[in-house]
Amino acid sequence: MAETEIAAEVEEELHHPHRDRIELPYPNQLYAWYVVGVLVLAYTFSFIDRQILSLLVGPMKRDLAITDTQMSLLQGLAFAIFYTLMGLPIGRMVDRSHRVRIISAGVFVWSMMTAFCGLAKAYWQLFIFRMGVGVGEAALTPSAYSMIADYFPPKRLGFALGVYGMGVYIGAGLALVIGAEVIGLVSNGGDLTLPIVGDVFAWQVVFLVVGLPGVLIALWTLSLKEPTRRGHMRKEIGADGVEKQVDVPLGEVLGYFRDNWKTLAPLSLCYALCAMMAYGVAAWIPSFFVRSFDWSYVEAGRWYGWIIVVFGTSGVVAGGWLADKLTDKGIRNGRMLVCAVTGLAAMPFTLGYPLMNDPYWALVLLCPSTFFATFSTGAGPSALQELMPNQMRGFASAALIFVVNIIGLGLGPTSIALVTDFVYGDEMMLRYSLVWAPAVILSLAVLAGFLALKPYLASLTYLETWSKEHEK
Repeated sequence: MAETEIAAEVEEELHHPHRDRIELPYPNQLYAWYVVGVLVLAYTFSFIDRQILSLLVGPMKRDLAITDTQMSLLQGLAFAIFYTLMGLPIGRMVDRSHRVRIISAGVFVWSMMTAFCGLAKAYWQLFIFRMGVGVGEAALTPSAYSMIADYFPPKRLGFALGVYGMGVYIGAGLALVIGAEVIGLVSNGGDLTLPIVGDVFAWQVVFLVVGLPGVLIALWTLSLKEPTRRGHMRKEIGADGVEKQVDVPLGEVLGYFRDNWKTLAPLSLCYALCAMMAYGVAAWIPSFFVRSFDWSYVEAGRWYGWIIVVFGTSGVVAGGWLADKLTDKGIRNGRMLVCAVTGLAAMPFTLGYPLMNDPYWALVLLCPSTFFATFSTGAGPSALQELMPNQMRGFASAALIFVVNIIGLGLGPTSIALVTDFVYGDEMMLRYSLVWAPAVILSLAVLAGFLALKPYLASLTYLETWSKEHEK
């Protein structure tokens, strides 16, 4: 073939109106897993920074002379409101901008804000810095979900997102373990004098220790390669003859959500209710061992922290792997099916451990409870990514995270406390609250999951039709 003919064919392909439908080879999978590893490290630090505050309640209240309500605002409102609200505009940025830079900026912001908590001299300063932690952390997961979906073929997506989800449980577990050790170090109060910084409370050193290394992680994430976006991409040929990506209007994104609400609503609710149960029990399990078995918080934190690290991480990976396997075997709604059965698998162990009269048998049952309860963390995000066009994935992920945090983080711990305070009226009855509240929550999660199974198939077909209709 003559060189002119070859050149003509290349030019035609470059400007072909359906070029976004041509399957490009995926990046080197060894490098793709390296990217996931870096993202897991960032996610782990985000949860350490997020959770460490709850383990310093005693010394912080003592040294700052603040109330339980003021402390709860630092733990919840200051972080959660800005984390959830900022996630939505950041999600739109993820769909339109350079995701690696968004991640790096987010890691830098939350790490510095955590370190600043170690320098705060007043309560209002801590409140502002906790708001900053929430803003920074809102940038990571929507960007990570979108990037991982472009780094891995669909048959491996659940497993890859499951591995990324390990960061939640590594971070939360290590926060308990680290916090358990720190409690002893700061229990006597007093000031420490640091170079340059000057006098600080002993607990403030913890914020500096867990915050400052994040600056190095921010630089590390900045070195990652931005993957080519895959799936349907809105493009057009400009006046200069060059093809360029075109943003999908927000109204069209919301319209896509509206057309698929029968899938997205129960999917999000199932995932959020599983998170509600997990956040709820995680907040009260250390107190359960203290009240029921006269353990110390240090002992309870050590044991439960390592259970989360080992069985939480293995469960989220197993859930993602199983979702991939079912889908690969031709079960098109396999990812949603894994989310639906998460509650069923976890329920007997979750309802059993609080009733044990021996603390070590309770720990034994906590292992499979934690393992199965985390299945949805691997399967849920991959199910959502599978349903969305590329340029809607970031916003969709942010919307899911919004629902999960409002329901899961906002209501989980309180749901168990309400049963203890208003049903039993006795804090020593906590073990029974840890039975009844999770029983109701998991039952609703299972119901929502099964309600999504049939609409999920329709949404997969909708995506195929929508993508063809919007080809240029």
